[in-house]
Amino acid sequence: MIRFAAAALASTLLAMPAAFAQGQADMNDAKNVEMKGADGASIGSVSFVPTPHGVLIEADLQNLPDGVHGFHIHETGACEGDFTSAGGHYNPADVDHGYMSESGPHAGDMPNIVAANGVAKVSVFNPNVTMTGGEAPLDDDDGSALMIHSGADDYASQPSGDAGSRIACGVIFPAK
Repeated sequence: MIRFAAAALASTLLAMPAAFAQGQADMNDAKNVEMKGADGASIGSVSFVPTPHGVLIEADLQNLPDGVHGFHIHETGACEGDFTSAGGHYNPADVDHGYMSESGPHAGDMPNIVAANGVAKVSVFNPNVTMTGGEAPLDDDDGSALMIHSGADDYASQPSGDAGSRIACGVIFPAK
C-alpha cells in the first residue's frame, strides 16, 4: 500500500510541472495514438504532447479490466499478435527498470494506471523522453509503442516490473 501511495504521489508531482509546460508546447505537435486490445478493438486514445522538458502523456481509455496496470513505453513501433512485436521497455541509456532501482528508472518507465468500471483517464509527464532528437527520442529508427499490462508494475523487478501480460498496445511512431 505504501508503494502504491508513493507511486500515486510521484505521479501527481510529476504531472504538476507538465501542466505549466503544456501551455508552452505547440499543441499542433501533439501525436494521437489509438490503443488496441488483444482482440484488435480500439480501447481509446492517448496523446503525446511535447514540452520543453519532456512529453506530457494523456490517455482516455475504456474496456480495461478493473485494477492496477503497468503503463510503459516499449522500444519498437509495432503492435502485432500478442504485442511482443513491441519489444522490451524503451531503455536507450541501458539502466535498470523501476523507480525503486538505484540506477533506474529507464526512459520507458511510467507510473501504473488504475481502471475502475473499465475506464482509465491518465495524465502523466515523462521527463526522460522527447518526441524527436535528444538522447531518448520516441521517433527513432525502431519507432516506439505504448503498452498496458495485465498487472501492476512493482517498480523493482528486472527487466520489466513483473507487470504481467500485454493487454493493450498503440504505435507511437512506426519503425522506419
